[in-house]
Amino acid sequence: MNHVAKRAAGSAAVLARAVLLAAPAVLSGCASLPPALGGPARSARDAIEVSPRDGARDVRPDAQVEVRVREGRGRLVSVRVARIEDARRQEVPGRIARDGRSWRPTGERAALGLAAAYRVDAVMVDAAGRHTARRTAFTTAAPAHRFTGRLTPENRSTVGTGAIVSVRFDRPVRDRAAVERAIRVTTVPTVEVAGHWFGDARLDLRPARYWAPGTRVAVAADLRDVRGAPGVYGDENRTVVFTVGRSQTSRVDVAAHTMEVRRDGQLVATVPVTAGRRGADTYAGTLVVSEMLDETRMDGGAAGLAGPRGVADVPHALRLTGSGLFLHGDYWSDKGVFGRTDVSRGSIGLSDVRGGGGNTPAGWFFGRSLVGDVIEVVNSRGRPVAPDDGLGGWNLSWPRWKAGSALR
Repeated sequence: MNHVAKRAAGSAAVLARAVLLAAPAVLSGCASLPPALGGPARSARDAIEVSPRDGARDVRPDAQVEVRVREGRGRLVSVRVARIEDARRQEVPGRIARDGRSWRPTGERAALGLAAAYRVDAVMVDAAGRHTARRTAFTTAAPAHRFTGRLTPENRSTVGTGAIVSVRFDRPVRDRAAVERAIRVTTVPTVEVAGHWFGDARLDLRPARYWAPGTRVAVAADLRDVRGAPGVYGDENRTVVFTVGRSQTSRVDVAAHTMEVRRDGQLVATVPVTAGRRGADTYAGTLVVSEMLDETRMDGGAAGLAGPRGVADVPHALRLTGSGLFLHGDYWSDKGVFGRTDVSRGSIGLSDVRGGGGNTPAGWFFGRSLVGDVIEVVNSRGRPVAPDDGLGGWNLSWPRWKAGSALR
């Protein structure tokens, strides 16, 4: 019985096809019939207009994305615009107008990314309740030039209370406000953090006073596609998280040839030192440890401030400025100079042995130091350290620091 039914159905299908083939001749004079009765189907392209056009390439990042219903066609009920990369959808926020006839992006995230692929899915409904859907796609232009920003401190590091966030750019930044706005610093507990530009390739950020021990800091540099200069856009997004450790501030009194080391406000040691001799005086002011080296070479450096000339194995070296000022172990000087006289070429020397001893004054201090620790130099004949030399930003008052922000 099933076999007979299949044959009957097949005969009906043949008859139906014959009728359909004859239909154009029979209905040739009926083009005015409404679509519900067999009139021409509406084209999605005719009903929904999308800008940029479908298949567009090298679209500018400032181009306006817009979806519109053509005159008299109906209203939009759904629009989704998304960046499609790496199997992830990044929605572009937007809103359908009250009359339902158009859609436009809204909010800060509405700007298009560079060198990206986008897809638009739009659905409209007409007066008869019939839905029409349209999908389009376009790609944005790739910039001719990119810039990157290198962040310090290091991710997941523990730092001293004097740490300053520093972002160094590999290209000059002209639109400083846009770049600074893209770098957000959040802290637990909450504290105000402001930026200060040193030239067009460096942005430093710090609070009004030294960080409180235990503070958690997150720096989100969302620089990808941010315009830093004409034709130059950010290359990537990066987040750095670090923790502020215990408080340690060391006060170097050049006239007294001593360094007082305080932990959480309590004096824990007074260490004899030798500082810069006359004519090669140690910088005065507040300095911050920016690098720690078990051993390094010092050859003199800028303005004679890099330490002893021609010593290839200087132990326990803590960098205090970019121009070459270190606090380091000294094994080559006579032991009688420490705590009595100044013989260095600008740096601050602590007694040590060749190869670096763990029980020497220099070894003891190095083992208890962190990047971000504060070294305050007083009673020195040397000139004040420049705020942009190393992490010297603490030598600016809070009002002067904030005045260097592009967002003021």
